[in-house]
Amino acid sequence: MDSKKSDLISVVVPCYNEQEALPFFYDEMVRVASSMVGVEIEMLFVDDGSRDKTLDTLRELSARDKRVRYISFSRNFGKEAAMYAGLENSAGDFVAIMDADLQDPPSLLPEMYRAVKEEGYDSVATRRSTRKGEPPIRTFFAKVFYKIINKISKVELVPGARDYRLMSRRMVESVLSLSEYNRFSKGIFAWVGFKTKWLSYENIERVAGKTTWSFFKLFKYSLECIIAFSTAPLAISSLFGFFFCILAVIGIIFVIARQIIWGGSAYGWASTVCIILFVGGVQLFTIGILGQYLSRTYLETKKRPIYLVAETEKDKK
Repeated sequence: MDSKKSDLISVVVPCYNEQEALPFFYDEMVRVASSMVGVEIEMLFVDDGSRDKTLDTLRELSARDKRVRYISFSRNFGKEAAMYAGLENSAGDFVAIMDADLQDPPSLLPEMYRAVKEEGYDSVATRRSTRKGEPPIRTFFAKVFYKIINKISKVELVPGARDYRLMSRRMVESVLSLSEYNRFSKGIFAWVGFKTKWLSYENIERVAGKTTWSFFKLFKYSLECIIAFSTAPLAISSLFGFFFCILAVIGIIFVIARQIIWGGSAYGWASTVCIILFVGGVQLFTIGILGQYLSRTYLETKKRPIYLVAETEKDKK
């Protein structure tokens, strides 16, 4: 009698202060898993140094359901580190990444699995077709960000793309081969390539709890992407320098000519001060750009681990 091995899907769930959302997420995942015949699912939660009772909740879930695994960091390393840790410790033939707040609907998982299994895709990714419920200012800057990054980078990012996706094992291994310290996963997923299918859905509100992504954190995150996947800011700073050198030469020629022709015309300290302040500001701006690239190079050369583990479900057995 032939016995066909079931495919294992590892669902990686980064968590930071998600104690309120976790019970809802677990119940929904159990419902979806029961509907997927011939497929086994493991839930791999990554506690990113939560300050609430997220870890206690994960311990309880793991104790009563062997499909639940967890990794708890020694401190908060960020969502990017949590996703990397989940991918690195996943055991599945296919690996999905989704948030615990149910803004990434688990109900899409069967359709995503069929696309990878039967349609020849290595990845099925998701994007939001609308940003309904978000503050208008955040929506505006998100659109601006995608327009900018797609113009200055060779890697194309799909507007509204989420981290929620299902990948084949070979794509996961390719993503893990990029072990850089400063990570931007949406860019990395695009950089490694592979055949990807996109699913769209309308924005979904959090099931519980509050988001920890402030406008400032999102702005900082967007800068990480620009610096990680484009050298255009360096080129812009060079163009600034070239432009002001040409402007300075023209200004010197003009001042000398005016002095020779009209005499006694080398005055205007107020305008001179304004010009000095303006040029000084541009210099500091371009130096800041160089500093951003240099600081990331510095962090990469240290070769520090992307994350440190304090506890897993195996420690409690």
